Amino acid sequence: MNRIASTLLLCVAISPLSLAEEAAIPDDTMQEVYEKLKTPYKYGPLLTPGEDEYYDCPNVFRHNDRWLMVLARFKDKVGYETILAESDNLVDWKITGTLLGFREQGWDQWQADGSIALMDPEWGGSYMLQQHDGKYWMSYFGGHKKGYETDPLSIGMAWTTTPDEPQQWTRLAQNPVMTPDDTDARDFEKKTLYKSHIFHDPDQTLGAPFVMFYNAKQQGDWIERIGIAVSDDMRKWRRHGDGPVIDNFKGISGDPQIIRMGDLWVMAYFGAGWKNGAFDTFAVSRDLEHWTKWEGKDLLEPSEPWDTPFAHKPWIIKHDGVVYHFYCSVGGKVRTIALATSHDLRKGESKDTP
Repeated sequence: MNRIASTLLLCVAISPLSLAEEAAIPDDTMQEVYEKLKTPYKYGPLLTPGEDEYYDCPNVFRHNDRWLMVLARFKDKVGYETILAESDNLVDWKITGTLLGFREQGWDQWQADGSIALMDPEWGGSYMLQQHDGKYWMSYFGGHKKGYETDPLSIGMAWTTTPDEPQQWTRLAQNPVMTPDDTDARDFEKKTLYKSHIFHDPDQTLGAPFVMFYNAKQQGDWIERIGIAVSDDMRKWRRHGDGPVIDNFKGISGDPQIIRMGDLWVMAYFGAGWKNGAFDTFAVSRDLEHWTKWEGKDLLEPSEPWDTPFAHKPWIIKHDGVVYHFYCSVGGKVRTIALATSHDLRKGESKDTP
């Protein structure tokens, strides 16, 4: 065989397509993940918004023997604030205060939609927050224009030492840490950056201990895709890879949550605009870079008056044998936080073994 032919064969052997195919998750494994995640019983809305108020984007975690929820509030058509709720049982919730409020000026004056960072991602784990540099962390997308997610939006970081207290978090002076105008911004993210999820990867699979998944919008046609950034210190972030890792080619793929399930990474996320309504689905990876998208029945889809046409923006945990799928439900003029579960809690259905 001549040298040219050998080189061609070598290029084919290590082509990105071959690597992606090798990393693909088998159908039976995808089905097993679906069976673990599914929540067929809809409990209904958990919080009742006030007049001219929306609730959005739930993040649930454990701290000091209490369940806490970080969520967004859109009020009086002004913009997003980040607020805190608490619960003793994951079902009954009450709002306790504001964590990221409106400001008098600045790049994030009228938009601050927070996402809790460094939560234990293990399926059925503690769901407690990890610290870095003696602090608890939150990422958020922010903007200086009034309205509902008005472009442009960028990503900032904030911290506290008391994540269970309803008080303002400290925003980094060097914010925003990522913008659509950055020199390393890729084509899919050059208009707006949206919801992010940060977790600690002690194995540094992608070359850094802190990993951020986030969705972003391109210039031109409205398409949102999910990409990756990494950091060594939670303050400075660098994009990872040449493009998005989740792309459904139209509409929205957004609000990723990363779950560690054995040796698998599972990404719960929502879709809209590439099928009817808005719904929750998932993808699976072994290396955080190559993802196999679930093609079967959606994890969650509109079916009830309170979540039709939108049942989306997942946050999924497993506790005491029950899977809790928190989501943003939009039915009629009400946008709030709702819950679906793996067991019928209202009928006292027995729990499985974690």
